[in-house]
Amino acid sequence: MRFGPLARRLATLPADLPAPLDALLPVVLDDRARPPRFPAAGSAPRAAAVLVLVHPDEAGDARVVLIERATREGHHSGEVSFPGGRAEAADGDPAETALREAAEEVDLDPLAAQVRVVGTLDRLWIPVSNYEVTPVVALASRQPLLAPSEAEVARIIHAPVDHFLPGAPIEMVERTVRDWPLRYGVYAVDGLSVWGATARILSQLGAVVDGA
Repeated sequence: MRFGPLARRLATLPADLPAPLDALLPVVLDDRARPPRFPAAGSAPRAAAVLVLVHPDEAGDARVVLIERATREGHHSGEVSFPGGRAEAADGDPAETALREAAEEVDLDPLAAQVRVVGTLDRLWIPVSNYEVTPVVALASRQPLLAPSEAEVARIIHAPVDHFLPGAPIEMVERTVRDWPLRYGVYAVDGLSVWGATARILSQLGAVVDGA
């Protein structure tokens, strides 16, 4: 997909967002009840935000920035995600959180790349870390010059947005995650499996682009 038409489609996000694909949701393969999808009433998840940054490549095609997290202690070690993290007291809103985290993790210079925030996708709750994540969608008029933080990022991936449009290939995987036998859908990107919240956000982005 060319960046120009995509940028025009995303200039204003729809009020009613399409849902992510159900195939990306994990299915428990034993007789245990599925883990909850939403926090319990009265609980207070920790606020976080990720940056869904779409930009043109050298050929003018639309790409979205993903990262492979460094292998270390933590719930999301080694996973593919967006730049982002928990909100800090000084952050005014999720966009500030997402841009600050992107500057820390991939050295994003919003002014140099001419980054413009266009809105947010549906918030997602991450049970294992108890974060409520706001995906912040932004467009960069120029291909950003990025560099990974050695402590946090193993690799930066500029994935084609075409990979996440409705009808794009999804692989079904069965594996045990933290003692839960699960089946779920993944996107294959640059030899990596994109699953979980990141895959669902990409699915919703693709549906917005396709239906705008």
